[in-house]
Amino acid sequence: MTTTADLASADAAGLAQAARSNLWMHFTRHSAYDETDVPVIVRGEGPYIWDARGKRYLDGLAGLFAVQVGHGREELAEAAARQTKQLAYFPLWGHAHPTAIELASRLASAAPGDLNRVFFTVSGGESVETAWKLAKQYFKLVGKPGKHKVISRALAYHGTSQGALSITGIPGAKADFEPLVPSTLRVPNTNFYRAPEHADDYVAYGRWAADQIEQAIEFEGADTVAAVFLEPVQNTGGCFVPPPGYFERVREICDKHDVLLVSDEVICAFGRVGYDFAAKRYGYQPDIITTAKGLTSGYAPLGAVLASERLMEPFTRGETTFMHGSTYGGHPVSCAVALANLDLMAREGLYDHVLSHEGMFRSTLDKLTDLPIVGDVRGAGFFYGIELVKDKATKETFSAAESERVLRGFLSEALFEAGLYCRADDRAEPVVQLSPPLVCGQAEFDEMEQILRDTLTRAWKML
Repeated sequence: MTTTADLASADAAGLAQAARSNLWMHFTRHSAYDETDVPVIVRGEGPYIWDARGKRYLDGLAGLFAVQVGHGREELAEAAARQTKQLAYFPLWGHAHPTAIELASRLASAAPGDLNRVFFTVSGGESVETAWKLAKQYFKLVGKPGKHKVISRALAYHGTSQGALSITGIPGAKADFEPLVPSTLRVPNTNFYRAPEHADDYVAYGRWAADQIEQAIEFEGADTVAAVFLEPVQNTGGCFVPPPGYFERVREICDKHDVLLVSDEVICAFGRVGYDFAAKRYGYQPDIITTAKGLTSGYAPLGAVLASERLMEPFTRGETTFMHGSTYGGHPVSCAVALANLDLMAREGLYDHVLSHEGMFRSTLDKLTDLPIVGDVRGAGFFYGIELVKDKATKETFSAAESERVLRGFLSEALFEAGLYCRADDRAEPVVQLSPPLVCGQAEFDEMEQILRDTLTRAWKML
């Protein structure tokens, strides 16, 4: 057994070997490390991270779309230490504690509309799971027990637990775990670059994509559909933004058929697209918002589900109980970190910083469109995807063998070796995703562009 003392004194190779021997990493092809060392990240400061060998990397993914305020912010560590000394842990099972109360009040005050009820979780996937369970029980309580189905979009990622994975629209992420929870349906996403209809009219395409939701509801029967789960900017596939009018139309459809609109903002909330809640940016009113990640800037595990007063009302009567919860949901220390994180973002004006710098970020990435391998650059705020192609004129994508050789066999490792931590992903079309800490500016944008330019140029030669 490798002890903490052993690891503290181990060199980089020793740490990598200990990881290889005992650590089961998430979403990892472990055979990739049969002959190479596991990367071991030991320190972070601002938008940068360092590995065990002392090499510095620009964190172009904010850890995992989470580290909004950058690494090494001492005041967040100090907030955790203060709370640990006062009350390290107590559950929210029939009791409350001050940091959960304060954080719930703060989130409710900031949320759009009457999303005044805050249910704390530990992660984004758990937030999605909670929202689905809430929707199903709500409709039972109001006399519509048949409404239990969920609609989500093709390729959308909503989590890995059995329920959240069932809502997820990525076939490759689901196959090994089937059968999953039944009663989930998929509709088209908003990838205008590969629009199957209205490819010459962005607004008409958005209307068409929204109308596919109504067709799915009507086909299944409105009395069977409980909710539509949508990310404001869809992650998987490379940052699909909503066309103008899309969410307004979805809201109309949900109201018409008494279907709940769930805004899955696990990535998009807390500044990623320049607002505390992305629904505000895109001008729609959800019935539920699911969050996690940026709520604490990743400094502690915490998620939250914000629900409307309408959904809470039947749970306030008699013996009715929402029979759902977890040991660490609303953990006192995590809530304290979240409060300090929100204070920090407000004090440094990070939401405004994103809005004032997103044009610079976009224009810097747009420079890459002169490369033959870059088909499209899309996104919003500090959340962008670069779609890679074999032929720009035809938009021909990589074959499976090319993705294996170029994306996974070369690009992921080459970008990291060049000093940029980001995501090269082919769960849909091949894309490179960038989601840096919100403290970044032009210097970091230029650094990303230069590394991407060199690495993508080399990748093109492999096709």
